[in-house]
Amino acid sequence: MKMDPFQVTWGEVDTRFSYIAICSLALLHSMDKINVDKAVKYFVSCKNLDGGFGCSPGAESHAAQSMLCILCYDLLGWWLCEQQVKSGGLNGHPEKLTDVCYSWWVLSSLVMIDKVQWIHNEKLVKFILDCQDKEKGGISDRPNDAIDVFHTFLESLVCNIWVSFF
Repeated sequence: MKMDPFQVTWGEVDTRFSYIAICSLALLHSMDKINVDKAVKYFVSCKNLDGGFGCSPGAESHAAQSMLCILCYDLLGWWLCEQQVKSGGLNGHPEKLTDVCYSWWVLSSLVMIDKVQWIHNEKLVKFILDCQDKEKGGISDRPNDAIDVFHTFLESLVCNIWVSFF
């Protein structure tokens, strides 16, 4: 029998505990201590066909559990905003280099939870423009690197967010 990775030795699994843990880490400015992708996947796995959330995957939808899962999305959104560095760019992992592609991943996530205003827009625009090759066109991952189609494409999507939300 395969062990459930969310099962703990106490035998109780509940999104309330995940919410408390995430709130505590947020208060301590330590969101880098968790695997955010795994946390999001866990909350998504608790969502049911009726649109509500249960206390664990497959559990009955419950108003309190639904509220906590939605609040965790907001807290995890705050973690995304904390990835904006002094240059205005964003990194996808704590303590890593900025990459212009994260403007797409972060902004689109924040749009989904209606928190796009949490990003310092002017600084991000400056960072992206610094990644643009003004002679040849196109956008690179960070200033003074080679342009590529991937980053240029993602930033064209970011432009759509700016037109709609800023």
